[in-house]
Amino acid sequence: MPRIYPFRALRYDLTQAAARDVVTQPSEKITPAMQQAYYQSSPYNLARIIQRLPELFDEDGTVYANAARDFAAWRAAGILAQEREPCIFAYSQRFAVPGQPGVAKERQGFIALGDLCDYGQSVIFRHEKTAAKAKLDRLSLLRATRANFGQIFMLYSDPARTAEQLLFGDGDGTLPEIEVTDEYGALHRVWKVGDPAKINLLTSLLADKKLIIADGHDRYEAALDYARERVPAKPPESCERMNPGPQQPAYPEAAAMMTFVNMESDGVVVLAAHRVVFGLAGFPPARLLEGGSPYFEIEKLAQGDTAAALARLGDIAGAGFIAVTAQGWFLLTAKPSAADALREIPARLRQIDVVLLHSLVLEKLLGFRPEPIEEEKRLRYVRDAAEAADQVARGEADLAFLMNPVSLDQLREIAFAGEVLPRNSTDFYPKLLSGLALYALD
Repeated sequence: MPRIYPFRALRYDLTQAAARDVVTQPSEKITPAMQQAYYQSSPYNLARIIQRLPELFDEDGTVYANAARDFAAWRAAGILAQEREPCIFAYSQRFAVPGQPGVAKERQGFIALGDLCDYGQSVIFRHEKTAAKAKLDRLSLLRATRANFGQIFMLYSDPARTAEQLLFGDGDGTLPEIEVTDEYGALHRVWKVGDPAKINLLTSLLADKKLIIADGHDRYEAALDYARERVPAKPPESCERMNPGPQQPAYPEAAAMMTFVNMESDGVVVLAAHRVVFGLAGFPPARLLEGGSPYFEIEKLAQGDTAAALARLGDIAGAGFIAVTAQGWFLLTAKPSAADALREIPARLRQIDVVLLHSLVLEKLLGFRPEPIEEEKRLRYVRDAAEAADQVARGEADLAFLMNPVSLDQLREIAFAGEVLPRNSTDFYPKLLSGLALYALD
């Protein structure tokens, strides 16, 4: 079973760098515009480490070396200072739910180190595929810096909500050490927890839990690969065998920084991850409709009304999605023949909207190979449905597919069955900020 550990985190000295100026969205969510804004906000903004802009005359790999150089300089200057004692961090996020006016929620969890376990041990479960390019990027940064800068988002199940009550239930009015509002209006608050009794209760709580990776599959697998590289005689295959003591990992690479969140919490929100397809020169929309008619009921929708289209999509029984083309918007609802066409795929996955889209529409009907899709060479992922549709209207994309979100029940069943969805099938909201705490391996 998983083991979690307090740790002597590296943290920004907030007398030298304000939290709002240095923390960032996770690396994979940093757009070019956000990257520029982060760079302008502070010379110590974490984007300069995790999503560094190339410098003049940089060669291959230099961007990671330069990130490591700056990371070391910030530590030497005291911009990043190490906690004196091992601790964990209570982490709260208050936010409005996108697309649901007036709906506000709070997600509560805690930051700690967690074991790195091979998937085959049935301790930690994934639910999405990873992309080789993204994983290599994270591995290269880890090799250069020997540090974790963002947390892997882990879900566990506890209907009694024990951790939330322990960390947030006493209402003692203690002010958070960090309080920052992100680009999307979500309020992030962090408290340091050094009480050994509380820490022991939390480590005991998770001792019998299985964990599902919500976000950070690339970072998790990069950390797993790095552990195998560094300590080949002790591959991370069995957490119980590897980590005999409760207070620290068997060796630094055996663990990674994680945020643990109870999936039973009302604050766990999964948004749809809409797809935008580009690079189809001269693509005729009739090809999609004709090729899809044996597998989908096709209904033409009013063009341009995103809210109404999504409401109609939410009403359908079974799998489906909306195809946005330059010639019209169409609701595609799966027929039984859609699942029949994918007999090589596990039965459970054949019922999932995003699997039908990728495996049947993109690969079989449109002839895409999986690799360019997963590496985002022909596909973009867009949170806002109206923006996805507008990219087609502006001629920046050939197609957009508006999706229903994957449910937590679906995600749990798929993960525990050892199956995986396409990359970026889920969009957990809000994201965990990077820079709230750092884990230096040395």
